[in-house]
Amino acid sequence: MSLADELAKQQRSISVAEFFERNKHLLGFDSPTRGVITTVKEAVDNALDACEEAGVLPDIYIGIRRQTADSFRIIVEDNGPGIVPRQIPFVFGKLLYGSRFHQIRQSRGQQGIGISAAVLYAQLTTGVPTLIISRTGADTRARRLEILIDIESNEPRIVSDEEMEWDRTHGTRIQIEFKSSLASKKRLIEYLKYSSVVNPHARIRLELDDETQLFDRVSDEVIACPKPIKPHPHGTEIGQLRRMLSHNSSPLQEFLTGSFSRVGKKTAEEVCRKASLDCTKDSASLSPDEQKRLIEALQATKIPPPPVAVCLSPIGEELITRGIEKEFELDFIRARTRPGSVYSGQPFLVEAAIGYGGKLPPEGNATILRFANRVPLMYQQGACAITQSIAGINWKTYGISQSGLPTGPLLVLVHVASTSVPFTSESKDAIASIPEIEKEIVLALQELGRDLKLYLSRRDRNRLQEDRARAVCAILPDLAEKVAEIVEETPPDISPIEGRIMRKLVARKRTRKGSVSLEISNYTQNRVDVALYDLSGDEASDAVPAPDFTTRMEDEFTKVWKISIDPTHSWVARYSGQGGGAIELRGMDPRDVVVVDLDE
Repeated sequence: MSLADELAKQQRSISVAEFFERNKHLLGFDSPTRGVITTVKEAVDNALDACEEAGVLPDIYIGIRRQTADSFRIIVEDNGPGIVPRQIPFVFGKLLYGSRFHQIRQSRGQQGIGISAAVLYAQLTTGVPTLIISRTGADTRARRLEILIDIESNEPRIVSDEEMEWDRTHGTRIQIEFKSSLASKKRLIEYLKYSSVVNPHARIRLELDDETQLFDRVSDEVIACPKPIKPHPHGTEIGQLRRMLSHNSSPLQEFLTGSFSRVGKKTAEEVCRKASLDCTKDSASLSPDEQKRLIEALQATKIPPPPVAVCLSPIGEELITRGIEKEFELDFIRARTRPGSVYSGQPFLVEAAIGYGGKLPPEGNATILRFANRVPLMYQQGACAITQSIAGINWKTYGISQSGLPTGPLLVLVHVASTSVPFTSESKDAIASIPEIEKEIVLALQELGRDLKLYLSRRDRNRLQEDRARAVCAILPDLAEKVAEIVEETPPDISPIEGRIMRKLVARKRTRKGSVSLEISNYTQNRVDVALYDLSGDEASDAVPAPDFTTRMEDEFTKVWKISIDPTHSWVARYSGQGGGAIELRGMDPRDVVVVDLDE
């Protein structure tokens, strides 16, 4: 027997399940640390998609419970439409099975791999079957199944199947148990936090280590589910065209208008003319040479881009802003939604937002949030087109420090929505470098950068004005007293001078010889209503006028006066004490207030 015969005996095909069993890193299960995040991500993505297709506001529960030292049980439950019982084994127990792969529309899941890969990973690490409960309506009972995956055939194996009572009228619950680690607990919470930002219509509740965290919705508006569209001619290749032709025996013109997006009767006639083909010819009878001429004519004909508004579901500038405000405390937020565009016949659009200041870290690289079809991208940041586009912008032009990536208290959010997001791998962690997508990202961020530059310029200008105003308020009274002393005259009333300079509400605190005075002067043109907070070690029991209320915490007293002051008028309070502490005015735009501490 020859060597070739021996080698031939060893050759055999393998199933998709067996391939991913040996290459689970391709699906994001490359380590126990990532196992929990990937599983939660896939289950939450499916839940959000299902709720949107059903037109209901998502209520998603996630429970993570330790079973042994190195194994965890993950439960994800949603209020979606449920799954028909006969389809449950295939949805969760067969890789490359789903309803979205053949639809050209925006969707979180496309490949039919994610959740079944989690079932496979659980089977490999613990051997425990995955439990699924689903109910499709109030008039039906819930179905409870336990399933495994037959690795050799990539088919589901049902361990148990029974009906049961369930308190939900519709929805799905999946329970998966596998070996993993919670070393990435912080990143898991970040994933849910970021998901809440770009899914402002969803309510997500997490129970982890006996702690509960709620990521509440900020919008009660149900998202309009994007609708499928037909393939665009400019994104069609010869192999796909041949497959489409083999299943269609209608006249060529009818085939073109019925099979492609944006191809009308006149366009179809133009394509046939360029390809030197008869419009009435049976489309299934085209020879290989005629098929080649047809695809070349389709590519060469000017055809409008696909209808982006139909097949995509952008978040919107207002909801992006509200989502960020819910999870981050920032001084500045702006968002942009770019017009739809196309790459290789695939429609897409880019949304971006920039936040600045607040409680963002003042040092280090900016906080970058990457999203694809409303899903956070948590890994492979450096390999992503979003990161590369951010790094390629000259942020110093907009007043932001930069060392490769922008630095300082800056948040950059980029969301790419597409009918087919070009991921770099099956784990869907990074977006490939597509020039059309990178261009749109850069344009969106440049628009936002100009807004940020204007904000920073105004902030610096206001800060300079406040510093000057504070200096004026601190120096003028003493200057007036010294001049009056030199000329042996009564100190003049300097309020008209201050008023012309300031045009603000000025609050002063001064302590002299055991007496504290608080003075507020209204140099604006309107009557103001404010609350004056005085925090110090003085109780101020003899204050005139008396504070509206006083609170005590340990050795510090907070005195509060509610004050109304007409234009050009002043308000004064005095009490005995040692001064110190701080004063604060509330109820007025901080930009119109100057606080001066003149304690000696």
